[in-house]
Amino acid sequence: MKVIDEKNSLLQGFLRWRERHIKDKQFVLILSFLVGICTALAACLLKFLVEYIKEFLTENFDSTGVNWLYLVYPVVGIFLTGLFIRKVVRDDISHGVTKILYAISRKQSRIKRHNVWSSVFASAITIGCGGSVGAEAPIVLTGSAIGSNLGSIFRMDHKTLMLLVGCGAAGAVSGIFKAPIAGVVFTLEVLMIDLTMASLLPLLITSVTAASVSYLLTGTEAMFQFHLDYPFSLERIPYAIALGIFCGLVAWYFTRSMNWIENIFRRYNNPYVKFLIGGAMLSILIFLFPPLYGEGYDTISLLLNGRSSAEWDTVMNNSLFYGNSQLLVVYLLLIILFKVFASSATNGGGGCGGIFAPSLFLGCIAGFVFSYVCNEFQLGGTYIPEKNFALMGMAGLMSGVMHAPLTGVFLIAELTGGYGLFLPLMIVSVCAYLTIIVFEPHSIYSMRLAKSGELITHHKDKAALTMMSMETVIETDFQVVRPDMDLAEMVKAISKSGRNLFPVVDVRNELIGLVILNDIRNIMFRQELYHKYRVENFMVTPKACIITTDSMEDVMDKFDKTGSWNLPVVDEDNKYIGFVSKSRILSTYRQVMVDFSAE
Repeated sequence: MKVIDEKNSLLQGFLRWRERHIKDKQFVLILSFLVGICTALAACLLKFLVEYIKEFLTENFDSTGVNWLYLVYPVVGIFLTGLFIRKVVRDDISHGVTKILYAISRKQSRIKRHNVWSSVFASAITIGCGGSVGAEAPIVLTGSAIGSNLGSIFRMDHKTLMLLVGCGAAGAVSGIFKAPIAGVVFTLEVLMIDLTMASLLPLLITSVTAASVSYLLTGTEAMFQFHLDYPFSLERIPYAIALGIFCGLVAWYFTRSMNWIENIFRRYNNPYVKFLIGGAMLSILIFLFPPLYGEGYDTISLLLNGRSSAEWDTVMNNSLFYGNSQLLVVYLLLIILFKVFASSATNGGGGCGGIFAPSLFLGCIAGFVFSYVCNEFQLGGTYIPEKNFALMGMAGLMSGVMHAPLTGVFLIAELTGGYGLFLPLMIVSVCAYLTIIVFEPHSIYSMRLAKSGELITHHKDKAALTMMSMETVIETDFQVVRPDMDLAEMVKAISKSGRNLFPVVDVRNELIGLVILNDIRNIMFRQELYHKYRVENFMVTPKACIITTDSMEDVMDKFDKTGSWNLPVVDEDNKYIGFVSKSRILSTYRQVMVDFSAE
């Protein structure tokens, strides 16, 4: 206890010193620098653990035949991860980016402390043992948790906490991919952090710091080696547009299929049943298609750097398809088809990972297959460089799955150094995004929150409503009356209340009507009528009722449609809770807008 007291006193002393000597804006820049260092270290640790486990398990595999241990390793990985999460973490750490979006919109940007380390170890076990997911979403959650908790330690306000959460995410993307621009753009585009000069500088500091630390620890080379052998030419623009549409359709398939499979897993409450289903599905798929093992970055490197069919055919090593070069396209199409099943089975069965890597992996294969088929059948009479279109496909899939075309462009350019293809990267990303929004208005990260009205967006009006809580606007100081009370008892209730509205409830506390003071003003002073009228004779039906599960946007819609200034609030069983007044909402709304928009 004495040690804890000493730590608290030191912190209190530092906080008082900081308030006197360092301004808030300057201190935010210092915190963003610290977040950049911490997130880069976490990213490098995660990459090291994944690679070490993978190399340890697979270094002796025979590339010319099947390897039966592919049936074992993925199952062991998700089993150990599931035990770690249930017994050690004891909290749900899946859907990392969705959790960040929820924390920003509903939990005042506060992320639990265990997220600083839990996702790193859980995802390292999962991916290293073959889980067909990526390490990027877990490290983004880790980075955001670092930012949130660092801000909480130094007692920063809600707006600063939100910014530090964004800094953590930007630093994580920048650190793990060595892509500082993509880190900033991802935060602005996916996490919906508002772009102001006050937010841009801390994001840049975190991203540059994280990338610099990664350079120091792992070298300055791009994550994927890529050499531009065929500069982009104008006659390939129609092919780039067609590839964008194709990537958008693949992204739509991936998104819809993942939601469908996750809903199947959600039906089972027993974690061991989920593990059996997910483990069996994952191990069989990896045994048949070894490129599904882990993140799939080896396959990406192969397709980006291969120069001939002989090199590309090595993608079928370790599998039943080995040596059947005529089946290359069929093999890759089957991988596109089944990748979503492998990724969903990994997380559904108890593993931990994200969809960054699956998006890059699928995009690379989709771009390669598209160009390979065009060249084989000489569609259009123009040569389509396979490696260029594999690179462009990565941007297209990421743009479609995440609804983030700028992130797709900058991330792929920084990942590979492929700046010479900037224009076609933009074309493919935009076309993929325009294709998928026809079918899916929200990204795979945000659709769950959007359905429940908990998604913060760049639309400031909707963002302010999302950040408002129903609990803060409900008023409960209304005098409740019964339908069988006579006018005399009603007058007594009026004398005790300072309101002009009175909810009428039955014996089960269910709302059945309202008494409006103006409606009975002409009879409330006539004593001869006190025992002739009952509340049920002059109560009215409310124009609308607000349910406690309604979003603030739904609440405002009800006020606009009814023209009311006060509406009753009930729970899902019609039990009376209180009232919400339009003036109270407008007052709270104005304060949120001031806080949200302030520099």
